[in-house]
Amino acid sequence: MSKRMGNILFRRVGITTLVVAGMMLAAGAGAYAATKMTLIVNGKQSTVEPVSIKGVTYVPLRSAAEMLGAEVNYNGSTKSVLITSKSDTSPLGNDGNGVVGSVNGVPITKNQLYAAMVAVGGSQMLDNLIQEELVQQEAKKKGIVISDKDVEGEIAQIKKQFSSDSEFQAALQQSNMTLEDLKKQLPMQIRIRKLVELRAKVTDEEVKQYFEDNRATFDQAEEVKASHILVPTQAEADGIMKQLKEGADFAKLAKEKSIDTGSKNAGGDLGFFGRGVMVAEFEKAAFSLKVGELGGPIKTEFGYHIIKLTGHKDAKAATLEEKKAEIREQLVRQKVAELSPQLLGELKSKAKITKSLNVR
Repeated sequence: MSKRMGNILFRRVGITTLVVAGMMLAAGAGAYAATKMTLIVNGKQSTVEPVSIKGVTYVPLRSAAEMLGAEVNYNGSTKSVLITSKSDTSPLGNDGNGVVGSVNGVPITKNQLYAAMVAVGGSQMLDNLIQEELVQQEAKKKGIVISDKDVEGEIAQIKKQFSSDSEFQAALQQSNMTLEDLKKQLPMQIRIRKLVELRAKVTDEEVKQYFEDNRATFDQAEEVKASHILVPTQAEADGIMKQLKEGADFAKLAKEKSIDTGSKNAGGDLGFFGRGVMVAEFEKAAFSLKVGELGGPIKTEFGYHIIKLTGHKDAKAATLEEKKAEIREQLVRQKVAELSPQLLGELKSKAKITKSLNVR
């Protein structure tokens, strides 16, 4: 109960309140005829009744105050009555009684929703918010500002892990995320990386050693880029091949006819791939074609494929000079992953953190 609500007890015009150890009547009041009354507080009737004696109404203050959520105590030494409001147990205050849903007329309040959310993951969410605030404060101290360019750069790095944009989009869908959702999550990750990068120094010697140890992984193997149209029968594949030879648009037919949901919306584009990635029959056909040439129909366990080769990369040995920047970036990210827990631990140990979330 708020102090403002408590004052209502003392603002009733023409009403005098008196408390004597919880009794209704003043000493000697019994000598007069009393008119009994009904006390209603916030729509609820009190079990203790007020009385009116010779035009003066006596209200059971203790009962009324307790119904409003306050405590009433008599202090004999100071001859005073102490009224203390109880603290609101809901962090939402009066707004917590607002209705957010109902079932057959039975309301579900914000307080119920809040309590359920706290019980499910409140502690973890609070820890996440504390960590985010710690990182934001430290980034501000270091003058680190995250721009749209930083976010776009991070997205570009993430996309490099996928062979094509369609594969990247498919990964987002599997995570029930949109590109905008990803963009909202990245600033926190970028702040941590920038803070740790101040400690994660990578030397030229480390870059050179890493290149020597992993040279084979940097060498460019032969790769081809292909598009395909996948259909379930030989007859359909023959019909499509006939249309293509007559000048039909490959990408358009892929969107209309292909049953490969992973590539049809991209016009059948599969991106670049090396040997050992595709099924054997498909790989053999793709690597035997020249750029711009059609192949098929090729039968695999998935159906019948019509292939168009759209690109080719010859095998090439890598050099340290051309891979230096890539390796440095990779080593920095490795060190960021290793040092991030240490940084966050230090920030927590130096900060004054309080938690008052009541998880039942």
